[in-house]
Amino acid sequence: MGDWFAGEIVAAGKLRLFCFFVFFLATFLFIRFSVRMIRKQVRWWPGNVTPGGLHIHHVVFGLVLMSLGGIGGLAVRDNASLAAAALAALFGVGAALVLDEFALVLHLDDVYWTRQGRLSVDTVFMALALCGLGLLGASPLEIADAIDGGGLVSGALIVGTNVLFSVIALAKGKVWTGLIGVYLTPLALVGAIRLARPGSPWARWRYKDGSRKLRRAEWRERKMREPVERFKHTVQDLVAGSPLDKS
Repeated sequence: MGDWFAGEIVAAGKLRLFCFFVFFLATFLFIRFSVRMIRKQVRWWPGNVTPGGLHIHHVVFGLVLMSLGGIGGLAVRDNASLAAAALAALFGVGAALVLDEFALVLHLDDVYWTRQGRLSVDTVFMALALCGLGLLGASPLEIADAIDGGGLVSGALIVGTNVLFSVIALAKGKVWTGLIGVYLTPLALVGAIRLARPGSPWARWRYKDGSRKLRRAEWRERKMREPVERFKHTVQDLVAGSPLDKS
């Protein structure tokens, strides 16, 4: 295990990313356990931080830790040093606390235990997926391939194609496909050529009311996507707790 870690993580320049990933995941699991204990009003678990009656959400602590870890990490030159690893871990802790309350920041309202609050869990899962792809060696925007291929024109073409496919997929309402497609161009291409989701910017621009494409998109949403969404919500509820207005 030690040899694997030294060769695949440290020597490959992935120490900071690895520390970020581990502490990000551990912090998310911990904070979700904590808020579920608080929600159940378990006596042996500490409650919310409320000095003077002011409820301080954990996104505040996350912002402080992200600032400390991020600014400190910029000052460290040795990517394989203990300081670099510790600051990356600190940044991961802060990022998990912030993204766990992403929905609150977006809505400027305490929607943590509502259906809208599921967006926070989606955001955390997405961050974990992208970080995991980075650890596996995937290169965002195919930049590594562009550099290895040589030539400004060919590099710009590779990166530009990836960006184009990813943007189209996002415009079609395929968030996971578009974002992960930043790392995996073939996946972005699939999202770019398939039908858009109903209600997405692409569907509003390109699919007329009553058109065959819109009907097909609505059928796919109902028959294919909705069962996947129900399964995803089940997994989210198991991990993070179910919303009060669950449906």
